[in-house]
Amino acid sequence: MGAIEDIYADVEADVSEEEFREAVEQKVEQMGGLADTETAAMLIAHELSEGEVNAIADIEPGMEEVKFIGKVMSVGELRTFERDGEDEDGRVINVDVADETASITLSFWDEQAVSIDEGQLEVGQVLRIAGRPKDGYNGLEVSVDKAEPDDEEEIDVQPGGTTAIESLTLGQSDVNVRGLVLDTEGVRTFDRDDGSEGKVANLAIGDETGRIRVTLWDERTARAEELDPGVAVEVVDGYVREREGDLELHVGDRGAVDEVEDTVEFTPETAPIDAIEIGQSVDIGGVIRSTDPKRTFDRDDGSEGQVRNVRVQDETGDIRVALWGDKADKDVQPGDEVFLADVEIEDGWQDDLEASANWRSTVVVLEDGATDTAGAGGATGDSDGTATGEQADTGLDAFADGDGGSAGGADGSGATAAAAATQTDSAEAEVVEFTGTVVQTGQPVVLDDGEETMSVETDATLQLGQEVTARGPVADGRLDADDVF
Repeated sequence: MGAIEDIYADVEADVSEEEFREAVEQKVEQMGGLADTETAAMLIAHELSEGEVNAIADIEPGMEEVKFIGKVMSVGELRTFERDGEDEDGRVINVDVADETASITLSFWDEQAVSIDEGQLEVGQVLRIAGRPKDGYNGLEVSVDKAEPDDEEEIDVQPGGTTAIESLTLGQSDVNVRGLVLDTEGVRTFDRDDGSEGKVANLAIGDETGRIRVTLWDERTARAEELDPGVAVEVVDGYVREREGDLELHVGDRGAVDEVEDTVEFTPETAPIDAIEIGQSVDIGGVIRSTDPKRTFDRDDGSEGQVRNVRVQDETGDIRVALWGDKADKDVQPGDEVFLADVEIEDGWQDDLEASANWRSTVVVLEDGATDTAGAGGATGDSDGTATGEQADTGLDAFADGDGGSAGGADGSGATAAAAATQTDSAEAEVVEFTGTVVQTGQPVVLDDGEETMSVETDATLQLGQEVTARGPVADGRLDADDVF
């Protein structure tokens, strides 16, 4: 073969050899004899391959042109719209394609859109596509310049299937994801630029591969108030966006969140409390040792905020956790086992570490008997409360099924108070003394001895920073003081 034939054989583009030769001749003419046919052929080959991406996941906003292959997963409806200054309406149809790495929406215009609406494209077909990426209403889209069927290529994805959470990538659209509801937040309203009112709400879901925050818009926000933690759901026709470095799964008018009967497991790993450091964003799990009353405060913008402090203990240590906003309304009590995801570790009172559960955090209160101790994350428990696993996880797979062992202390005994105020095995609580510095006044008072804190029920008038000793019985993680001195 000649040089042109050899170069053409290496070109992975949808052009015939005749078209390639014509382009080479035009290039030679354009360059006024500065390039011979072999050089011109190499230039044309480079132009044809420019924009070629290995997979849909490699497509990014800002690329001038991309060329890739994808399997048709769904075909939308033909829509018409008015073009400025033109008498004839424009037409567009959206087609979702995918490969093994991701999915993306294609926009076909005018004559192409009409042809697709007339049935010239079928779900399951593989297309070789050239087009321009852009940010669309539901995420990243490609405006198609050219698309042709490719019957020889095979892509191992099935239309209508679900995607694992860990496989979600930025820009995906029309994805179906099954997961266990971990947490829900209330509906919030906001004003749009056009003066209309919008609504938004959030869920957190998890599967065996990970977890993700789900953002519901407008009419779909009601689902956040209808679903309870522990329910298995399928997010239908969601699209993936990014917020402050984290992926979120969004659900708009085209999407839905449906309950399903399938069993979904979620068993996250958690960090040991004694190993966390300032500045980290981590997942922790443990038993609630003490809870403080909810407090309200005024923000700089005049709005009112709220916060509630709790102390969480695992088998390695304990930490104060600040629950902000809606999370302050969580029904948590001493002895409850919890899983807290994406909490920010900050410098707290008297150089003690503190975890902050903010808008991006997930707070899960496990059902009674869901797991054994959540120490270093905990381990799944049998019905007799003995540990059956060694992995550092919270045992939320048991939470999904509603079975498992009883919540226990760091030694599996079921105790939830600090060592300085341990309950006896009998029905009566042991009378103990606890000496510490007052770090919170009110009901309850919170004392801190430098290693542990204790919530104290007392009518005594105390001041912050005062060192006192409280004596009395301990029940449910609180000391009911008979005497404070």
